[in-house]
Amino acid sequence: MKLNGRLKRWLVRVRRKVPPGLRSLLGLLLVAGGVLGFLPVLGFWMIPLGILVIALDVKPLFRRIREWRRGGRER
Repeated sequence: MKLNGRLKRWLVRVRRKVPPGLRSLLGLLLVAGGVLGFLPVLGFWMIPLGILVIALDVKPLFRRIREWRRGGRER
């Protein structure tokens, strides 16, 4: 899976500018908003985005997502 360039830039910006504790909170808020995706403003797209933001702080989850994106290949 290739991430859209805009999404990649957004994740890099979040990683650089948002402190780690707030990143986790932001990720949880995105997931919670995604659960309410049936509402007009919120959407189910928020769930994977929230998981990616949380993964920035949880190293084992970040490694697993990185391996998944690479197709299971080693470095």
